[in-house]
Amino acid sequence: MSIDQFKYSRIPPEAEALRVEVRAFLAEALKDYPAVRRADSWMGFDAEFSRRLGAKGWVGMALPKRHGGGEASPFARYVVIEELLAAGAPVSAHWFADRQSGPQILHYGTDAQKERHLPAICRGEQFFCIGMSEPNSGSDLASIKTRARREGDKWVVNGQKVWTTNAHRSHYMIALVRTGENSKRQEGLSQFIIDLSLPGITIRPIKDLTGAEHFNEVFFDELVLDADALIGTEGQGWGQVTAELAFERSGPERFLSSIALLHTLIDAVGRSPDALQSKEIGRFAARLVTLRNMSLAVTAQLAAGNNPAWEASVVKDLGAVFEQEIPEVAQLLCELPPTVQGGSDHAQVLAYLTQMAPSFSLRGGTREILRGIIARGLGLR
Repeated sequence: MSIDQFKYSRIPPEAEALRVEVRAFLAEALKDYPAVRRADSWMGFDAEFSRRLGAKGWVGMALPKRHGGGEASPFARYVVIEELLAAGAPVSAHWFADRQSGPQILHYGTDAQKERHLPAICRGEQFFCIGMSEPNSGSDLASIKTRARREGDKWVVNGQKVWTTNAHRSHYMIALVRTGENSKRQEGLSQFIIDLSLPGITIRPIKDLTGAEHFNEVFFDELVLDADALIGTEGQGWGQVTAELAFERSGPERFLSSIALLHTLIDAVGRSPDALQSKEIGRFAARLVTLRNMSLAVTAQLAAGNNPAWEASVVKDLGAVFEQEIPEVAQLLCELPPTVQGGSDHAQVLAYLTQMAPSFSLRGGTREILRGIIARGLGLR
């Protein structure tokens, strides 16, 4: 592990040129979109907005044209998602399919799975969630207990997932389950594409501090899957899922979750900030630029076909710290108190993100799991 692996990677001019069109689209599409809803950003769910993005060719845009994608570069996709997040666009409906499930199906799926799922993902019509965390396992994926046993040409699944974002609104889940017993915890794991409309599945939303429902508990009770629900190779789920996690942990969503608050804070402070306000807002800007450069460095490695697992974990860990500090510091810099109802845009966004910020270091892997991966990269474990 070396800092040299975070080499500066500039977005190519042809990808950067896309930014103008995306900004113009968002300026029109979100012209009446309130600030507090922009604070929801990649947790904001709007199926119709996802379909509009699909029609523009901005969902699954890096997938091959024969599957409905645009064969765009990872940097072109980065420009689009960066603009969506900076504007606070409601992208949650298609987010996991675009970021993880589509590339996963392209890489490991059968021809039938690609035909069934990829064109619909690119149209912004088919939504996925990710079934990884479990009770008593958390983000320690090697200790999951959900099992699938083979019965003839079927698989029968029993167990439970938890903290599954958007399970109650998704069509499919790609779940990591145990299909064999081995001496190493990381062995005997497999991934399945699960149709969430099948009998044997119970989905129970979990309310967060704001009263909203993003996370879910998902129960599998003698769920019967056809043989072709298996994605990739039986028993090789650990390798498949760890490659997938680099996509999950390194994008701009890992440091832009509180960007709506930074925007309203700057507006609230105005053009004559005092010394402390100037220093702290400047400090946020410097860290934001650094995190973006680190994220782009990981994007370059993913584009080269590498698996930058620990580098992505560094981005996620530092990004979560950054996102969680913004609501804390914002309360020190401005006398406006947070308000759940009424008040200024800044007061409402501050209240919302103060309540949501604790979850930022849970989703996508807890701080403890990420720092364990980083420790292995440093040769300390």
